[in-house]
Amino acid sequence: MGQGKDAGRGTWRFWLATILVPAALIILLSLGTWQVNRLHWKETLLADIQARSTAAAISIAEVERQLAAGEPIDYRHASSAGRYLHDKERHFLATFQGQSGFYLYTPLELADGRYLFVNRGFVPYDRKDPLSRSEGQVEGMQTVTGLARAKLAEKPSSLVPDNDEAANIFYWKDLTRMAASVDLPIDRVLPFFLDADAAPVAGGLPKGGVTQIDLPNNHMQYAITWYGLAIALVAVTVAGLFKRRSR
Repeated sequence: MGQGKDAGRGTWRFWLATILVPAALIILLSLGTWQVNRLHWKETLLADIQARSTAAAISIAEVERQLAAGEPIDYRHASSAGRYLHDKERHFLATFQGQSGFYLYTPLELADGRYLFVNRGFVPYDRKDPLSRSEGQVEGMQTVTGLARAKLAEKPSSLVPDNDEAANIFYWKDLTRMAASVDLPIDRVLPFFLDADAAPVAGGLPKGGVTQIDLPNNHMQYAITWYGLAIALVAVTVAGLFKRRSR
């Protein structure tokens, strides 16, 4: 009687495994293949970013044309000229080379009367006050070259604090509010930023060239993991079948 129950239980397990193992194998192989496809996509993206960021600088007008055409502008090497409005600089909380401080987003007034917010670079926390770095507040017409950065449509995460406009501390790059907080008409502000390249500045501040292009690419590891689990599943199943046959 007990042997009959064991046999019935074993048969039930066998048919259950017959259904579940192929389904699990299909899922694992699909996940591995999806990661391989993501790997190809990420490699293409990184190559494109590398090409954009190292190419000869294009004009801001060309960046606008590309943006209007739906082309990617992030990390596009570009150049513009204008006059900095230092009294309207906005401070974005950041760390750079292990030091806490701010990135200075300063409106650059262009010849046509529009404005481009330029991330001029990093200043330490105790140099937030412009009076402490007056040498770097360059006057007159300036030419700035850097990497174009698309504006954010919304706060990156609910964990990011709200911007403190009264204290001039921004926790996320809200271009609309940066402009409004210094009374710049948003329809006259270009819809992207420019991260300035590293260039000598009187007094040494701000430090340009702060853009970090660091997109993780772990898709190969993930693909190996999923395919490895699929191989392990097949090995365990085959071993189980041999054990069942030997019985």
